[in-house]
This record gives sequence, structure tokens and C-alpha cells, in this order.
Amino acid sequence: MASFRAHLKQVLHLQESPKRTATAFAIGTAIAFCPFYGFHTLLAIGCTWGFRLNFIAIMAGNLINNPWTLIPILGATYWTGALLLGQTETPSFDWHDLSFSGIYEQVLPYAIPFALGGIVLSLIGSLLAYPTACYFISKYRRVGSSPDHAPLPPRDRLS
Repeated sequence: MASFRAHLKQVLHLQESPKRTATAFAIGTAIAFCPFYGFHTLLAIGCTWGFRLNFIAIMAGNLINNPWTLIPILGATYWTGALLLGQTETPSFDWHDLSFSGIYEQVLPYAIPFALGGIVLSLIGSLLAYPTACYFISKYRRVGSSPDHAPLPPRDRLS
């Protein structure tokens, strides 16, 4: 029977290269900016399973989009798409008609700029995340394996 530590190493993919872990983080970052809101976790699980990548690294990148960053990311996503399409109008919303069809008609004109902005920011985010993550992971692993850091002594068994 394998130890808990062996299982943890397997789950965290600690034996894989920094480049592979950075790739997983970059994919998670791309998912964070992806315009498919509500499906980010499913996309992360699908990429983990499909590419056999580190789930923790993908989710770390994916969690760039969280409750504190949601509004800035939504704004930047729309603004980027509108800028690329040359649209200058400011989005407005009529709060008097909150029916499904009313909301659909109000949101539809902004869907293409939002989707384009999400795709562009996904690419930019992942291109910035990969070298950054690769650098920090490599640096952490070098420090962790240096001779200055002696391993901890084994735990005493009190039995």
C-alpha cells in the first residue's frame, strides 16, 4: 500500500518538469479569461483529463478569475473586444425589462466584442503566465533541492 505522501506527489505531479507544470498553469490562465462563464471548472477538468496535466496548476491559473477580479476581467474583456472592433458606444442596460427575452436582446449586441476580447485576453494571459510560472517553479525547485536545506529528521514513533 502506497503512503499518503506518495499519493500526494502523484496527485500534485511533483515529479514532472517545471515546463509541464507551467504549461498547466498557462492553460488555467487561458481558461480564466475564456468567455464561457459557468464552464471554467469543467474546462479545467477536461484539460486535466485530456492532456494529463496537473489539476492543481490548472486550477491555480483558473482561479485568477475569482469574485474579487470578476468585474475587472469582465470590463477588460468587453473593452478589448470593442477596441479591436472599433466600437465606441458604452454598454447600457434597461433594468425595467428583466425578462429572458429582454435581457437577451440587450446583451446580444455585446456578445461578439465580449467573445473576441475573451479570446485575445486568454492568449495574452497564457503567453505571460507560462514564462512567469516556469521561472518561479524552476527557482523554487532549485532552492528546495539546494544543499543549504537539509532534510528534516525522521519523526519519532511514540508507540
